[in-house]
Amino acid sequence: MIPRKSNLFFLFLAVSLMMLVFMFIHAGYRRNLAYDSLHAKREFMRQLTLTDLCLVTEASYTRHLSQADRHTAFQDSPMALEHFPSGSIYLPPSYLRKINE
Repeated sequence: MIPRKSNLFFLFLAVSLMMLVFMFIHAGYRRNLAYDSLHAKREFMRQLTLTDLCLVTEASYTRHLSQADRHTAFQDSPMALEHFPSGSIYLPPSYLRKINE
């Protein structure tokens, strides 16, 4: 007997929802496990007095946001599109936004 397509869809939906719930449970569990490690890394950075944390590894102006100027993203041409996804996630520094207001 061939199952109805709607039954297959609801089965797929139920499995997907169970996997989503499991992902949230797993993320909470891993966060609790990594808490001590993150606290040790934070203390290590404080002892070394590091100023910048490398958040992404794509473009130089998204690696260290404090080192970027307002023209770095448009080094190819003024009308060039942003070709690194992380460049569209981070806002420019507040002092650059105040200049253009």
